Amino acid sequence: MQLPASATLADAPALLDQLQQALTSDGPLQVDAGALQNFDTSAIALLMQARRQAQAAGRTFSVVRAPAKLAELARLYGVEELLSLAPPSPSEAAAPSGVAA
Repeated sequence: MQLPASATLADAPALLDQLQQALTSDGPLQVDAGALQNFDTSAIALLMQARRQAQAAGRTFSVVRAPAKLAELARLYGVEELLSLAPPSPSEAAAPSGVAA
């Protein structure tokens, strides 16, 4: 599942629908947060819901390319380990903002 650039309370219903679709496939549920630029605590709530649903379905869950601010917010709420946040690769982190390496 690829998160869009925005994941705020206003975006949550549509993102929850995308999450439900992502859960219909098999295998690990990997959420790519690389495009995320504008987000609030709703993003953390959405990721926690994704983790709960993936575990209930017997699937592993991880978040890749997590922006530093998302990791900071997860740390603040004490859920960083639960979300299995992985930062962008060094080459992605060195690329200009908005441009993947």
